[in-house]
Amino acid sequence: MESLFEQLTEYLKGMLVAGIMNNLTSIFSNLNNKIEEASDILGTTPADFQPHVFSMIRTLSENVLMPIAGIILTFVACYELIQLVISHNNLANFESWIFFKWILKTFVAVELVTHTFDITMAVFDVAQHVIEESGGIIGDSTAIDGSALADMRSTLEAMEIGPLFAVFLQTFILLIIFNIMGLAIYVIVFGRMIEIYLMVSMAPIPFATFGNKEQSMIGQNYLRSLFALGFQGFLIMVCIGIYAVMIHDVSFSSDIMGSLWSVLGITILLGFTLMKTGTVAKSILQAH
Repeated sequence: MESLFEQLTEYLKGMLVAGIMNNLTSIFSNLNNKIEEASDILGTTPADFQPHVFSMIRTLSENVLMPIAGIILTFVACYELIQLVISHNNLANFESWIFFKWILKTFVAVELVTHTFDITMAVFDVAQHVIEESGGIIGDSTAIDGSALADMRSTLEAMEIGPLFAVFLQTFILLIIFNIMGLAIYVIVFGRMIEIYLMVSMAPIPFATFGNKEQSMIGQNYLRSLFALGFQGFLIMVCIGIYAVMIHDVSFSSDIMGSLWSVLGITILLGFTLMKTGTVAKSILQAH
């Protein structure tokens, strides 16, 4: 009878250990995969991320918003000419160079509007280059070392059924939480790309304001916002690099659950900092 009880105990322990290890492996692999997917998205330009969506955005911008930008540009050019005439006492103090100045400013404004997409894509090409360079420097993987998992199994095998069952329940709960966190991280990075598309779709209108000193603040702020979106990807890479270092600094000792809750805390911190990257980038570049 005792032999049968021992065999049953060992069988239950084996099932619990296997279940816990499966939960642990899923926790770390799923989260690491989501972070790697997010890193891949960060290194992609808007044109390459979703080519069909980008083509649609560009078509809408050029066919729907570009005519409106032309009207705004015409108004700005006329307003600028009126301001030049008034500033020279209704041409009482006539100087021919003011018309050459107006023609030059209007020419530059027209060129900016007609090359809107070239300029906006140049911003994200620069940002992508910075992100790729930072990815090569950061380089640390967020994956947990295999030896740490092996040590966890050894620790689990030495535990009794009661504590093992408690660990199993906690790891199952953590698995759900980590999956939610992984999805949240992915959504934050994916949402940045959608925000980029939304910003790019409106590009012609703010670019049409560069012909006038007062109204050009709209275009200047728009460009700052574009750079903020681009370099937000760099800040996200920095957050991921910090997370990778902190994960590897966690000591997976005999207190497995304590270590796992520490990892959860670091992961929640990662999600919080990722949500703040957009605000930080806009604050640095004075975009609003």
